[in-house]
Amino acid sequence: MDTPQRASRAHSFNRAAAQYAASRPSYPPTLLPTVEDLAARPFARSTTVDVGAGTGISTALLHAHGAHVLAVEPGPGMAAEFRRAHPHIPLVRADGNALPVATASVDFLTYAQSWHWTDPTRSVPEALRVLRPGGALALWWNTDALDIPWIADAAGRIRRFLGLDADAPMEQTGTTGAPAALKVTAGRLDCARRRIRWSRRVSLDTHLANIASHSGFLVLDEATRNTFLTEERAHLRALFPDEEIEETYDVDLLVATRP
Repeated sequence: MDTPQRASRAHSFNRAAAQYAASRPSYPPTLLPTVEDLAARPFARSTTVDVGAGTGISTALLHAHGAHVLAVEPGPGMAAEFRRAHPHIPLVRADGNALPVATASVDFLTYAQSWHWTDPTRSVPEALRVLRPGGALALWWNTDALDIPWIADAAGRIRRFLGLDADAPMEQTGTTGAPAALKVTAGRLDCARRRIRWSRRVSLDTHLANIASHSGFLVLDEATRNTFLTEERAHLRALFPDEEIEETYDVDLLVATRP
């Protein structure tokens, strides 16, 4: 069930859509082929629905991979940024709890960084409703590569600042991302799980803008948010004096095929 705090965080992206589009990471070239392998079907000429499409980072990749893709995005700010950047890709305003899609009409239903914003008591039945037999639900998240010391240290600072348990990485808490999705789909969908490591080089400014584009920061007042970002800039400048940072991610991927 949605709480006022959860709703505030979900809506916070709408006022930072341009920042989100400019700073958030994409995904590695091996991601979609891995989904195809696990689903035993190609994206080319498939009917694909990308839910929680945001500014279109994943949707554009699906389109380029040959899918006939429909984007589904509830937020007005994110949808406006999507339409500005991808006017050739169809988009509807809705969410995964009530998809505006016919029953048994979809080959792939994808969620990039967005399944955790759904109500699984509704989104799981909706996925089963819209997927054709043999169709696939694919969920994925970019997660921090916490075996890299500077990334683990930075993640700890963020968690302490946001009042979270700095010693319990999200992967271990089971409260979000793939661990939570595995819990809510257990007994309904048989998920295969893969992790894909990749990295990108960005400026320090882009790295900090990426951090600030997450909902935990977007709901803060500007002064509080800037206090953390100023301190974080100083930490990272000491490590990366050229202000070029290699962000390393593990994509946590789940793929479930509808019987």
